[in-house]
Amino acid sequence: MNIDFNKNEDHNKLLVSELNKRLAKVHLGGGKAALEKQHEKGKMTAHERVNYLLDSNSKSIEIAAFAGEGMYEEHGGCPSGGVVVKIGYIKGKQCIVVANDASVKAGAWFPITAKKNLRAQEIAIENRLPIIYLVDSAGVYLPLQDEIFPDKEHFGRIFRNNAIMSSMGITQIAAVMGSCVAGGAYLPIMSDEALIVDKTGSIFLAGSYLVKAAIGENIDNETLGGATTHCEISGVTDYKAKDDADALDTIKNIIDKIGDYNKAGFNRITPEKPKENPEDIYGILPKSRVEQYDMHDIIKRLVDNSEFDEYKAGYGKTIITCYARMDGWAVGIVANQRKLVKTKQGEMQFGGVIYNDSADKATRFIANCNQKKIPLVFLQDVTGFMVGSKSEHGGIIKDGAKMVNAVSNSVVPKFTVIIGNSYGAGNYAMCGKAYDPRLIVAWPSAELAVMSGNSAAKVLLQIEKASLEKKGEKITPEKEEQLFNKIKDRYDNQVSPYYAAARIWTDAIIDPLNTRKWISMGIEAANHAPVEKSFNMGVLQV
Repeated sequence: MNIDFNKNEDHNKLLVSELNKRLAKVHLGGGKAALEKQHEKGKMTAHERVNYLLDSNSKSIEIAAFAGEGMYEEHGGCPSGGVVVKIGYIKGKQCIVVANDASVKAGAWFPITAKKNLRAQEIAIENRLPIIYLVDSAGVYLPLQDEIFPDKEHFGRIFRNNAIMSSMGITQIAAVMGSCVAGGAYLPIMSDEALIVDKTGSIFLAGSYLVKAAIGENIDNETLGGATTHCEISGVTDYKAKDDADALDTIKNIIDKIGDYNKAGFNRITPEKPKENPEDIYGILPKSRVEQYDMHDIIKRLVDNSEFDEYKAGYGKTIITCYARMDGWAVGIVANQRKLVKTKQGEMQFGGVIYNDSADKATRFIANCNQKKIPLVFLQDVTGFMVGSKSEHGGIIKDGAKMVNAVSNSVVPKFTVIIGNSYGAGNYAMCGKAYDPRLIVAWPSAELAVMSGNSAAKVLLQIEKASLEKKGEKITPEKEEQLFNKIKDRYDNQVSPYYAAARIWTDAIIDPLNTRKWISMGIEAANHAPVEKSFNMGVLQV
């Protein structure tokens, strides 16, 4: 091991350690005291409910754990968006579970809460996965109601999706384990089956105080909308549970009896571990985002037996395209090559940049994978497309458009891993969030932005200087340095993977060693949804 390997290893392991610390913090929800109050009420916490429901010692992945981080601080914050979302196994069946966290503002819905719930439903719809809602929410967070109530991506879309999923035959089960108020009351009742926990669960359009104010009726919440009322009088709910564990056990028994699903038929054989040590990734991945490395070395530590068949290996070398297996699943990998490469004409091409030939190669490979029904995995470390007269005269815009077209129209499931840089149009061509990857995750080393912090700061500095000079202010070298550092610090915060994860531009930040698990579980989920469309790139200038 060389000195750089050891420095890289130390740096990347520190990043993973920081990731684990931050995850531990967000898993506390509203804090230890707020979690203890849940226990005092005889209730499990959101994470306890989810973990109890999922099969013991089985694999699971958590979606959008960092949702809302650093947002809404003037409102006291909204850790993890006030909701826990996991994909895991119940009685051996892969499901997605959504649990309100009542320790965060009584489970009230912030704008990011709605976005996270909609993402969970999107995953269920795309993959036809059974979805379980563990409801414990005070409804919309009223101070921000204008950002969550009426629009297409807001609260009401949840109930529209309930109806769509029901028509698609996707199993939905809801357990009311606490408050379920106002518009939120529709979610469990628009599910296929609904449970309610006695004494702690309640459902009503308006609580006792509002009923008194609106029509003058005196009634307590339990009589108005408790478990006995809805299981024996209104018939709104289907099962009455004595406590949280009883409700969750009932869900397990329901899931256990669901029939098998129609499979997409993606190719899988017995999984094999990589021959090359996956932990070497920590030492291979450079500390600096501008340093070069060979992406082949990363791929060898992600794929079964460290084996892959490279497509057009000698052409378009700044993108690697290859067939391989991950945890037994056949995959087509499209990866940015991050080292300086030489063409057969003797020209040097910069690593991480998409050139005409590499865009052309990737487009052809993506089309091949669609024809062969092979899921696509994108490994992003991209600074963008090549600029300059030679590229423009060679039609880089046309070649880039072809690649974006192929990504957009792919009918096989796509999965994206942001390893390092994810800048500008490179993010789009390599299947960023806007291009519907089934799952998109980032390593702690990732950066997402229009351009790097250093480049953006230089551009923004020139704009700021011009504005100040126009006002008659003299810019000294010291003042210029202060301005540059201030701008760069602000921009660097925005390129952080945590900034992206907070806004659900990615589904998770993960330890690189968990990449195989995410891809494998993602393809297994996608295998629930047979491919119903054929690949067609439409009208395209060739």
